[in-house]
Amino acid sequence: MEGEIKKFIKVWLSAILGLFYCYFISARIPKGFLRLLSLTPILYLFITLPFDISSPNLVGYTSFFLVWLGTFKLLLFSFNQGPLALSPPNILHFISIASLPITPKQQPPTKQHNTTNKPKWLLPLKVLIFAMIARVYDYNEHLHPYFILVLYCCHLYLGLEVVFAIVAIPVRTIFGFEIESQFNEPYLSTSLQDFWGHRWNLMVSRILRPTVYDPVRRISTSFMDPSYAMLVAMFATFFVSGLMHELIYYYVIRVPPTWEVTCFFALHGVCTAAEVAAKKVALRHGWRFNCVVSGLLVVVFLTVTANWLFFPQLLRNDMDRKSCEEYAILIDFVKCRLPLHVFNSQN
Repeated sequence: MEGEIKKFIKVWLSAILGLFYCYFISARIPKGFLRLLSLTPILYLFITLPFDISSPNLVGYTSFFLVWLGTFKLLLFSFNQGPLALSPPNILHFISIASLPITPKQQPPTKQHNTTNKPKWLLPLKVLIFAMIARVYDYNEHLHPYFILVLYCCHLYLGLEVVFAIVAIPVRTIFGFEIESQFNEPYLSTSLQDFWGHRWNLMVSRILRPTVYDPVRRISTSFMDPSYAMLVAMFATFFVSGLMHELIYYYVIRVPPTWEVTCFFALHGVCTAAEVAAKKVALRHGWRFNCVVSGLLVVVFLTVTANWLFFPQLLRNDMDRKSCEEYAILIDFVKCRLPLHVFNSQN
């Protein structure tokens, strides 16, 4: 684990040095193709850096932060768009926003999806549940397969939310600016559109809208009805998300892609587009859906399709076991180093 952490540190130092170049050199080049051309070496660097890490957890988060969010933010920055174009003229702010899953808050959230007034005890509770899930995996052979599937879903959600919260706390404390929430209690979703657009991994939604959804919709509107252009753009966004997940899977498991996760997002793109179209028809006829029933259907659909297409590639390569073992090793590693650090500091 110590060797992996050293490689992890080297990878992130390389990324930070690349962002120094972006801030001091590329930012001074006029926006457009020339700035994009100047950013090409850094985009290549971000794409190749995760191959230096073998740890599934460390490479998973690194590839998500750098390869997906980082490269998409830099692509937007090349045209003076996105969170980097709005960031304060400070190198530390620039590096944090470019390399971490954070976006400075530009305006207060809408009342419907307000995520700022969550109880303070909610995050510690989620951390506790996440730790309990990691321990429950030790008894997999005694558990029902459906219960294990629920554990996988909870593990994915809680793992991401806890890591994002850990990243956000020091950024908020050091720099003093509020950042957009990454999750908005996705288990309360009342539709697929609500889940993907307003509750699940909102950082990705904020990045995919200007990079995929808006351009595809604008181009499609030139030769088709705007309502159909919206559905095409929605599907294209899901498809790109699937391809990026496929790439992250490749970094993590290092085996040729099976395209199952791409099919997962393509399926959800089709179903979400169909749901939006059905809502318009229902609205014209005055029909209303029961939120409780629709919410249960969303949870069931997500769970079944995730078990069918999202998780199998990871499970076939024992990523669930390796991930939990790494968490335990990391905790032991910190415990072993912490007393020594405290003792040395006192002397």
